Amino acid sequence: MEDQAHQGPKTASTGNMEIDKKLGGGIPLGSLTLVEGQSDAGKSVFCQHITSGSLESGLGVAYYTAENTVKSLVNQMASLNLDIMDYLLVDQLRIFPMNISARNVSPDKIFSRLTSHVERLSAEYQVVIVDSITTVVSHSGEANIIDFFSTCKRLCDRGRTVFLVVHSYAFDERMLIRIRSLCDSHLRLRLEQVEERLIKVLEVAKVRNAERTTGNIVSFDVEPGMGIRIIPISKAKA
Repeated sequence: MEDQAHQGPKTASTGNMEIDKKLGGGIPLGSLTLVEGQSDAGKSVFCQHITSGSLESGLGVAYYTAENTVKSLVNQMASLNLDIMDYLLVDQLRIFPMNISARNVSPDKIFSRLTSHVERLSAEYQVVIVDSITTVVSHSGEANIIDFFSTCKRLCDRGRTVFLVVHSYAFDERMLIRIRSLCDSHLRLRLEQVEERLIKVLEVAKVRNAERTTGNIVSFDVEPGMGIRIIPISKAKA
């Protein structure tokens, strides 16, 4: 029993017990996870919670962001009461801003550079988050996309835990089915209107090897200074 206790965490946690429970105990390490959904549905906030929870449990995190600079991501997470500055200073967290809008670089080269960069990371950066791949996916052919996800799956087989964030509109339904089958975990986020307000909904479509049953749906909101706040279904529909 003591040996198991010293093996470290087995899952990437959000740091929120209620959400982790909905995930079946957290995202198992070594998983390739697709985080897809509508704009403003909370995809980035979810990944920021995964980052904070993983860091707190002792895991190293590499965060690739197409939407933030290092400073803006640190400030954004601080506004959600997720302080990552100390982890950044001790090099447990590395943030890599991505410029993937350059028209003179082909999507397959962007995918190749990204996966090669991840491969060169020290093994201590076990959790890798890419937020997001929407722009490059939108300009890619099916073969390039499948190759990219297959390469990410191989990275997971070697010990990485990879989260790929994408807007739902980037894929047609047929392609989305193929991508989902390649991923170990699939989380879908959407917005729902309840009376006069919009609430965010996380649907746990699949978590392979989860400790507990998944298929759960959780409603939440994002509050400054607090981050994700679960909204009980009864209140959401009240």
